[in-house]
Amino acid sequence: MNGLMQDWPLLIHRIIDYARVQHPNRAVISRSVEGPMHRTTYAEIHERARRLAKRLERDGIGVGDRVATLAWNTWRHMEAWYGITGVGAIYHTVNPRLSEQQIAYIINHADDRILLLDLTFLPLVERMAASLPSIERFVLLTDAAHLPETSLRNAVAYEDWLAEADADFAWAALDERAAAGLCYTSGTTGNPKGVLYSHRSNVLHALVNNGADYLGLKSRDVAMPVVPLFHANSWSLAFLAPMAGASLVLPGPRLDGASLHALLEETAVTVTAAVPTVWLGLLQHLDATGAKLTHLRRVLIGGSSCPPAMIERFERDYDVAVIHAWGMTEMSPIGSFCVLKPEVADLDGAGRLDRKATQGYPPFGVEFRLTDDAGRDQPWDGSTFGRLKVAGPAVASAYFQDDTPILDDRGFFDTGDIATIDPHGYMTVTDRAKDVIKSGGEWISSIELENLAVGHPDVAEAAVIGVAHAKWDERPLLIIVAKADRNPDKAGLLAFLRPRVAKWWLPDDVVFVREIPHTATGKIQKTALRDQFRDYRWPTAE
Repeated sequence: MNGLMQDWPLLIHRIIDYARVQHPNRAVISRSVEGPMHRTTYAEIHERARRLAKRLERDGIGVGDRVATLAWNTWRHMEAWYGITGVGAIYHTVNPRLSEQQIAYIINHADDRILLLDLTFLPLVERMAASLPSIERFVLLTDAAHLPETSLRNAVAYEDWLAEADADFAWAALDERAAAGLCYTSGTTGNPKGVLYSHRSNVLHALVNNGADYLGLKSRDVAMPVVPLFHANSWSLAFLAPMAGASLVLPGPRLDGASLHALLEETAVTVTAAVPTVWLGLLQHLDATGAKLTHLRRVLIGGSSCPPAMIERFERDYDVAVIHAWGMTEMSPIGSFCVLKPEVADLDGAGRLDRKATQGYPPFGVEFRLTDDAGRDQPWDGSTFGRLKVAGPAVASAYFQDDTPILDDRGFFDTGDIATIDPHGYMTVTDRAKDVIKSGGEWISSIELENLAVGHPDVAEAAVIGVAHAKWDERPLLIIVAKADRNPDKAGLLAFLRPRVAKWWLPDDVVFVREIPHTATGKIQKTALRDQFRDYRWPTAE
């Protein structure tokens, strides 16, 4: 016997429909690519999204077609998502930080028909246009006054293109399992892989992650997703904020510390989200200027492990609560949040900081499994390492146009992370499986060493890689970027680490570099570092 409830599909357009009815005048503030600030509302975004859907339909775009976007976080990019999915098509967010070869690969692999791009990326796309045969029209996200001359075929200014349609459009009637969005992994090894989100997965992910213990946005909040829309749905904030009725601030292309601080203050942002490298720039700006964070109350940090020193700075110096999160593109992307359960809420000092530096526990809708290499379950004792596997309604079951199985025999996806889980359910990522350092038959966590090293007052950023060793198989090499006008030395850094780690974890050497390479999603690029130091020899090698 089935229940007697209405069949009300979980479709993305219902989010912006709701915001138009219940929060029509809530502000959406963007820094435009052209320069000036732009203000709109959810009601106007709803109206323009319907016009966009109608305009796409006139261009022959319909159910299942892919429309690529190569753009920053602005109101135009956001309304495009709702318009694209509203006509039944699939938004394909292209990460501009990938290489040109990778960008061409994913656009061709997705068989995108239209490309919407910001002016920032015009030179890039003009160089690549001949290698993008599936693109029928290039739409530049600007108005006629700012449209430059271009060699792109069928190029048009977005505002002119949009003006050719009105908002008299009925959203496409779709099954909630219909594809809605396509995002490719950063592809540090091999070609990027496409993760195909559904309407249902996106809506459920937003609903789950706005729980009171997680992001907990309210209609009184002002949220600023610094994490780009092309980074796995901007961690769901483009869906979650209108669903909650919160105001949105979209920072556009200027993500330096000074520009972000100005936006945080001028628009009274209360909640924001980004990767640690972005917040490093903000904290350096605050240090240099003595500026404060007047309105900010919560910051979501994910994408890579957040150093405890960064959590401490935000909470101690600026009274900003840090929510440490973990996830991946294949998870839509958030899989866990570190918030304090009653069992650990009374912790203070170092114990509290250590707990907040974990990746936390999953919300309802995400299941964790910890196994050894043979697939046997490992204990949740906080010390046993294992492969972290996940399942849930917003977790990928396969890659787009790829028949390779990605689930184990129980339907769990192997994240590629090595982790521990404690008896309270708190998960700690100790390394990527490919980055863990195997020394003398034991594992050393490069992430933990990096987080500890960043706690040194003279260190801006740290990376640790395993380097071949004649006796121990691998040993950790610590790579350091010093803070401006600081000159840390090897002896001092090792002395700082020595009481904080097991003796055999202590790096065998320290090298200093001007910068550490990052992936297209802001993570430390260990593959590039291993290539950079492939000829490195230990001082004691002889």
